[in-house]
Amino acid sequence: MPALLALLASLLWGTADFLGGTATRRLPVVAVVGVSQLVALLGLIPVAVLTGALDEPRDYLVPGLLAGTAGVVALAAFYRALAVGTMGVVAPVAALGVVVPVAAGLIDGETPAPVQLVGIAVAVLGVVLASGPELSGEGRGGLEPLLLAGVAALGFGAVFVLIAEGTASGSLGSVVMTLLTMRAVSVLVLSAVLLVVLRVRGAGLGIGRADLPVLLAIGAFDVGANAAFAVASQSDLISVTAVLASLYPVVTVLLARRVHGERLVGLQVPGVLLALVGVVLLAAG
Repeated sequence: MPALLALLASLLWGTADFLGGTATRRLPVVAVVGVSQLVALLGLIPVAVLTGALDEPRDYLVPGLLAGTAGVVALAAFYRALAVGTMGVVAPVAALGVVVPVAAGLIDGETPAPVQLVGIAVAVLGVVLASGPELSGEGRGGLEPLLLAGVAALGFGAVFVLIAEGTASGSLGSVVMTLLTMRAVSVLVLSAVLLVVLRVRGAGLGIGRADLPVLLAIGAFDVGANAAFAVASQSDLISVTAVLASLYPVVTVLLARRVHGERLVGLQVPGVLLALVGVVLLAAG
């Protein structure tokens, strides 16, 4: 069951990322991220009430606030990168945020597992190969999507570290409240940005009735993925669940190929594969 839940999380995350990147091609990124985060927040509130998580000690508060800030920046950068770049390249690059917890562990005096060191080397090689056309200006969107994917990777990595800090007690309540705090901060930050955008544009965001199901699905899939992974990670098979959950870029890549007809060229194919293998090795450590 934990393995199936981890795979479900991977499927939901990958689908949400694809939908988010696709929606950002026609809508402002602040609208896409804002609505999806609001849905996620509304989904977590009843969970917090029903599980009694609201009575949890406030150790989650500061990590949750910081994670929410880092997360909204990372998600906005990621969706924008998916919108202007090649999804098959952007998704694996952004997934390399798993390097950040490894680096944080080094700073704290931890020794990375040999498989993680191999994973870093393999992932870096993969990114270099996959990014070739973008770096030379021949790829879709040029250098911008790679830079945005790098920002997203750093932000997502910081979120991993901060969530671990906020849930250090190991209780279900700390998990729920850390995630709830994150979403609340995201919604507040995006609301402020949204007001500025509306004032500057002097018009609406162009969200039509037909866009709402997609935006709602992004938020619902995100909450579902978080819940599935949270339950899966409570098992003794965390090494297995972490690896399976790290496969979400594969879903994004396959959907981009199927729906948008994306084609990777030359060394991008082995590059993307190496980047994905590197992510799996890092998670396996």
